[in-house]
Amino acid sequence: MAARRGPERGPGPAPGPGLALPVLVLLLAVPAGRAGPAGQEEAVRALARRLLGPRAAAVSLSVDPALAAGGPDVYRLWSPPGGAVAVAVTGSSGVAAAAGLYRYLRDSCGCHLSWSGAQLRLPDPLPRLRAEIRAAAPGRYRYYQNVCAQSYSFVWWDWARWEREIDWMALSGINLAPALAGQEAVWQRVYRNLGLNQTEIDKYFTGPAFLAWNRMGNLRRWAGPLPPTWHLKQLYLQYRIVERMRSLGMTTVLPAFAGHVPQGILRVFPRVNATRLGRWSHFDCSYSCIYLLDPEDPMFQVIGTLFLKELIKEFGTDHVYSADTFNEMTPLSSDPAYLSRVSNAVFSSMTGADPKALWLMQGWLFQHQPDFWQPAQVRALLHGVPLGRMIVLDLFAESKPVYQWTESFYGQPFIWCMLHNFGGNHGLFGTVEAINHGPFAARRFPNSTMVGTGLVPEGIEQNDMVYELMNELGWRQEPLDLPSWVTRYAERRYGTANAAAASAWRLLLRSVYNCTGVCVNHNRSPLVRRPSLHMDTELWYNASDVYEAWRLLLSAGAELGSSPTFLYDLVDVTRQAAQQLVSDYYLSIRQAFQSHALPELLTAGGVLVYDLLPELDSLLSSHRLFLLGRWLESARAMATSDREAEQYELNARNQVTLWGPSGNILDYANKQLGGLVLDYYAVRWSLFVSVLVESLNSGRPFHQDQFNQAVFQVERGFIYNKKRYPAVPAGNTMEISRKMFLKYYPSALRRSLAGPA
Repeated sequence: MAARRGPERGPGPAPGPGLALPVLVLLLAVPAGRAGPAGQEEAVRALARRLLGPRAAAVSLSVDPALAAGGPDVYRLWSPPGGAVAVAVTGSSGVAAAAGLYRYLRDSCGCHLSWSGAQLRLPDPLPRLRAEIRAAAPGRYRYYQNVCAQSYSFVWWDWARWEREIDWMALSGINLAPALAGQEAVWQRVYRNLGLNQTEIDKYFTGPAFLAWNRMGNLRRWAGPLPPTWHLKQLYLQYRIVERMRSLGMTTVLPAFAGHVPQGILRVFPRVNATRLGRWSHFDCSYSCIYLLDPEDPMFQVIGTLFLKELIKEFGTDHVYSADTFNEMTPLSSDPAYLSRVSNAVFSSMTGADPKALWLMQGWLFQHQPDFWQPAQVRALLHGVPLGRMIVLDLFAESKPVYQWTESFYGQPFIWCMLHNFGGNHGLFGTVEAINHGPFAARRFPNSTMVGTGLVPEGIEQNDMVYELMNELGWRQEPLDLPSWVTRYAERRYGTANAAAASAWRLLLRSVYNCTGVCVNHNRSPLVRRPSLHMDTELWYNASDVYEAWRLLLSAGAELGSSPTFLYDLVDVTRQAAQQLVSDYYLSIRQAFQSHALPELLTAGGVLVYDLLPELDSLLSSHRLFLLGRWLESARAMATSDREAEQYELNARNQVTLWGPSGNILDYANKQLGGLVLDYYAVRWSLFVSVLVESLNSGRPFHQDQFNQAVFQVERGFIYNKKRYPAVPAGNTMEISRKMFLKYYPSALRRSLAGPA
């Protein structure tokens, strides 16, 4: 249906210089959470007991909102005279108190907490502070989560895993985060009340592993439908998630209506004014091209308000809502008046259910399609909402900050965010100089409307160091001395000072973790990409630094080998070295093929396929956090029947490989996991080498299109192979890494020091 134009409407209020007083007042009025000080105090004490067990008795924790005096969060730490309490922590909120607790554990006790493990060997007795420590957050918010992480990382989580994450969030000082689980159950209720039948709803929702893109209007139907039990389990999780977050003083962000509707709406309301959006990414209209309501159609407000009222009735509210109408989708018109009407309609549907609504919007669209989003279009979309009633996430600010070319989002508040990771890919990566200076530069920007910092990776459980650094910066007034910081980080992470480990981390800091310029952490290594003769092997760092860090970590193994976090890092650095080696062997394979050197092709291809990749798979299989079986079994655990288990496992397999029915976003969410390397990546490389050998033997040219057709059958075969992969590690990490080192390090170091041929 073609969109009909409504009456022209202005783009909203004009921008002001910086944050006007009413804007600040509104931002300060957002509640810290539903629990009062006493409730938050009890919640943070319970967190301490979960973390420290009986030792928590030596820490006094309290919450006093007056400490912040109406401003951003504050915590103070001191040691009371005498008695059994070693340290007292008071925070202006539960989150502030938890952040103060972690500050004490980190800086005074030498402890560490991360996704890959905890190092909590507490001194006995707990150390007392010589002087009071007081810290005030420089901004109102410390935000966490990317909507894509809901699918790439959180999708199969049970409550136990969510509880650990929320504990980590609180200790990291996170005070603003989405709570998006269970929304499809509420949407289904709304759609049924509007008159849609179950078949129409089932044709709209995707499978669990792809819901993030259904929620943003990109994708429909793929890998679905959602079983009724999915809705029940997600509702149960959402109740617990929002209760725990709010008990700790976090502000939860709930989903709102962005304007996208199922096709069934057109049957029930044949006069509705809706237009089909274009294709998303490489999907055709079988799975994309979702309908968008015209902003002035009365049903926009009816549906949006109905949904939000139902959601608030179910989960309560902290008055902050997320909605993304044009995520990676070109709007139907570039007319500023149209764009302003769209954002005004989205916001009006929020205030129709909650007059105190504040809209949190991802700013990804502005840098993703800069040709469309010129200043007039950006300003119009932002000014369709009253100033101060929207917060924009400057989602990729460490590499492509939007605030700089939009005059600080034309007066709307924004959060400086570190995106860092795409697709949940493995791979050592960081832009430490950019994140160490970027937030402070943004605060100094003329008329800055920055109100906080944020972590928004598409996938988590990777590169712990970068997130520890960013969380610490969220409480600092100036940048850190990074070499000194990373030396202390290594000591805390492993529980003891080790010169070799510290040297390894300083090498990694200056190399893999110091990408400069526009850096995109999307792993394009030949290891995890469909083979071709035109693959990217460029690195932003010296490969020899990783090989040397590998040597140093192995040399520290005798002292640190019992540390779980050390073993994780040893796997990760060895994996990175192996990834570099794959590129070297790929270049040898390509050179041999182009030179018609069959013996050299057989040698390089044989080492890659029959030794290096199996060794890498064995290494990954030796650690719980690098197992394909862990990902697949967590998917199956969400099921209540064999049929559901099969559907969920297919969702999980497809996401990390083909990403769509025909490789639509092939290898976007690639992972380096034990089982996946051997049965997916290695099989592809084996076929590639075989086809090249056959080409040389027969004299027929290599055709990439023919190879792609053949390898697609291999890729698809993996998704449906029904093989059960172990969820328990096997093998000795230290021994496997050392074996690989002795075999590959000498020649790898020579090649890396020699540079490209």
